[in-house]
Amino acid sequence: MIERKKWEEWTNRMLHTFGWAIVFEELEGKVIDVFPARVKFRGFDEQSEEAGFIGLTQYLKDNVDSLVEETKS
Repeated sequence: MIERKKWEEWTNRMLHTFGWAIVFEELEGKVIDVFPARVKFRGFDEQSEEAGFIGLTQYLKDNVDSLVEETKS
């Protein structure tokens, strides 16, 4: 029921809509802290947004069948 993912896969885009973000701090390539934060900014720069949409679209393409099956069980 739970599939662990790397922090690098998280997206704050939807949270930014409501003025929130998930912040993670790294030290020497390892995550040392994670916390929710209120933020004033909304969204990301154009290059990051484009990469995010490409990644999301690819994810949906690769996983649509299993996503549909999960909703039925």
